[in-house]
Amino acid sequence: MQFGLFTVGDVTPDPVNGTIQTEHERIKNTVTIAKKAEEIGLDVFATGEHHNPPFVPSSPTTTLAYIAAQTEKLILSTSTTLITTNDPVKIAEDYATLQHLADGRMDLMLGRGNTAPVYPWFGYDGSKAVELTIEHYQLLRRLWDEEVVDWQGQFRTPLQGFTATPRPLDDVPPFVWHGSIRTPEVAELAAYYGDGYFANNIFWPKEHYIRLINFYRQRYQHYGHGEPEQAIVGLGGQFFIRKNSQDAVREFRPYFDNAPVYGHGPSLEDFTAQTPLTVGSPQEFLEKTLAFADYFGDYQRQLFLVDHAGLPLKIVLEQLDLLGEVLPDLRAGFDARRPANVPDAPTHAARVAARNAAAVPAVDSEEAIEEVNA
Repeated sequence: MQFGLFTVGDVTPDPVNGTIQTEHERIKNTVTIAKKAEEIGLDVFATGEHHNPPFVPSSPTTTLAYIAAQTEKLILSTSTTLITTNDPVKIAEDYATLQHLADGRMDLMLGRGNTAPVYPWFGYDGSKAVELTIEHYQLLRRLWDEEVVDWQGQFRTPLQGFTATPRPLDDVPPFVWHGSIRTPEVAELAAYYGDGYFANNIFWPKEHYIRLINFYRQRYQHYGHGEPEQAIVGLGGQFFIRKNSQDAVREFRPYFDNAPVYGHGPSLEDFTAQTPLTVGSPQEFLEKTLAFADYFGDYQRQLFLVDHAGLPLKIVLEQLDLLGEVLPDLRAGFDARRPANVPDAPTHAARVAARNAAAVPAVDSEEAIEEVNA
């Protein structure tokens, strides 16, 4: 089980004191938060991709490479790489480069994004989002899996005898998660390729995500990758914790009420009752998070959104210290309930080992014995 953080990189005014981080401060603070994630023992740090204000992470690979140079164990990922509006050739080359620079400590999450104007900015039609997702990913897979690619599709110029460089590290492409909050076609795509499926369950009631995750698990089995419980699933989540739950509610309320992602809607109490958001004590956070597996089945990656809604860096780092205190119990709780047939979260080292093991030819036992005796 991997635990980590994801950021959307919003630049939001602090509703308590009215201050707002500059873009420079927000970008540098993101690096500080990632380094803190490794310090407290988290496994993953993921950044989104946005090309519109008030967000700053328009170049995820630049940020992640910078973080990789200052960390040793942290897996660097994305909480959305836009498969729709990015050229698959550029994705293949940028993330293979990051894979080399990070010595394999990376993967990525592909998604459509939720900002409609981004499509014409990059020359695409937003009404073709699903078609773009499928075609672009088919090409991306070929660019990583095949050294020389001939390609003709609907949305980009043809490729003839093209080789994406650099080639993936150890000839094992980065692991891909497909992120979605509403699109069955994305779950189908993940299942077809045997990739991971990430349900960012931060907005809607659990029943919505149960349906999507169960669909993905069933289709994963259908395509022959394993049993439904062996499918690779990731979840999102949110929290704000203090030693005393009343203090957490009091301190977080103004940030919740003014947050662009969910402010001016349901009350804080209704939202915490209906979604995975925990605002309370460390024990309440632990109990609610451990219950996720009861609804969605055993899974491999849990990412939390912490640095948003105008929360100052000081408070974010305090939140991470509190998370670090409860993290051993969180790991123990998930480990205790996970059956032996549920796989670990994919890592580059494990995937290289699996590839090498599969490449070793089977040896006839009688022939082997005769060879030893000889």
